[in-house]
Amino acid sequence: MNIRKSTEQDLERMMEIYAYARRFMAENGNPNQWGPTNWPPEQLIRSDIKTGNSYVCTNDNGEVIGTFYYVQGKDIEPTYREITDGSWLSDAPYGVVHRIAADGSEKGIGAFCVNWAFDQCGHMRIDTHGDNRVMQRMLKKLGFVHCGTIYVQEDNYPRLAFEKV
Repeated sequence: MNIRKSTEQDLERMMEIYAYARRFMAENGNPNQWGPTNWPPEQLIRSDIKTGNSYVCTNDNGEVIGTFYYVQGKDIEPTYREITDGSWLSDAPYGVVHRIAADGSEKGIGAFCVNWAFDQCGHMRIDTHGDNRVMQRMLKKLGFVHCGTIYVQEDNYPRLAFEKV
């Protein structure tokens, strides 16, 4: 597998992967994270591509099999400024992965993407819906620590916040 920046030519495939991910989440006990709002919207993905923060994971044949948003810096995620029921492990600059999705064609796509992102910065924060048991298991397996709860603007569901230093 490989990671590269997304391009406009990847958009249709990325939206197919997000549709697959919404179905997968609903079938695995997580219908509310992306389903009700048909998240993420195409316009947001277009914006991610334009800002250079959108990435795709390709298989050995160069086919797009996963996608995610990644950015790093100091205090880059506004929703992470307030955390309840705990605290972050470090105040140092960090990387963030959002909107991660895979097409299910190969095992380990999500872990490959998260590990790639961590390798870019050595300090990451990530959040997920309380019903997203698949993501929670993956993060714990990769050495992330549950730090508390954060809230996003998109809906009223709290998110479990994780960090790895």
